[in-house]
Amino acid sequence: MYGRNLKAYKKTNIEAELAVADPHRIIQMLYEGLIERLSQAKGAIIRNDFEYKANRISKAMGIINGLQNFLDKKADPELYERLYALYGYMLELLNQAQVSMKPEPIDECINLVIPIKQAWDQIPLDVKEKVNAKIMNK
Repeated sequence: MYGRNLKAYKKTNIEAELAVADPHRIIQMLYEGLIERLSQAKGAIIRNDFEYKANRISKAMGIINGLQNFLDKKADPELYERLYALYGYMLELLNQAQVSMKPEPIDECINLVIPIKQAWDQIPLDVKEKVNAKIMNK
């Protein structure tokens, strides 16, 4: 019962944060969620928990697809192509992990996404505000 209540609290908390989040924070939350789902999938593989592994990999893939959808080709076509390809590669790695039941592809995904998240987290406030204002006024 406690676990269910905690899960409901987390879901409500995330929904409330999303309701007021700016575009930068939404991407930040996606990266956080992706790293969490990848870590959970890795743990499930180590425990041979096939059902949970499949669920967590599916959730991670959904987040990666969401990140791909947020990319703006007009803003920077070269960066768009590189990130789109990187996310595609990460999806391939997760397919490998799904089939092989080996954690190495998940480790590679984690190692690819952490530097991107760290860079995203370090974007200066004035740049965030400028870009967020531009996005919100579209």
